[in-house]
Amino acid sequence: MNGPPAPAPVPPAPAGALADELVRRADEDRRLMRDARTAPTAHARRLIAECHRENAEALRGIVGRHGWPTVDLVGEQASTAALMILLHASDLGFQLTCRDLIAKAAADGRCPAVHHAFIADHCAVELGEPQFYGTRVNPETLRPYAVRLPRTLDERRSDAGLPPLNEQMRTLHETV
Repeated sequence: MNGPPAPAPVPPAPAGALADELVRRADEDRRLMRDARTAPTAHARRLIAECHRENAEALRGIVGRHGWPTVDLVGEQASTAALMILLHASDLGFQLTCRDLIAKAAADGRCPAVHHAFIADHCAVELGEPQFYGTRVNPETLRPYAVRLPRTLDERRSDAGLPPLNEQMRTLHETV
């Protein structure tokens, strides 16, 4: 037998509760980040750090009980919320574990490929490796972190449902 047993399916009512919790947590994270931009204080940073910590622990529990919250389990909005929570988690080991779960779910069509692109690049940058899809941008230079095989980057981006890198960069520079 390979790996741990598959998580038990979640009945619709608890799946709805999981979806509501994930969306609520992601909304709170966004609210705290927005508030911190208008009033960047030490207290605001502490609130964000506490939110990220609590959200990561909640997500860890959900993943432990049910596996990755895929679109077929919790819906697209909640699955995307779970990804945002994961990207803000501080435990790289947990992120790597979820990256692999997301890769399998994306390959099975139960999760958008773009979710895998974001977490794969996040983990690569955190490990000091070149990213695959160019989704992570250095906030100091506003340029993408190093990219693996740059000549085929836009092809990989297209496969993941991302626009060409030059479009992403143009949009970024227009909003800064």
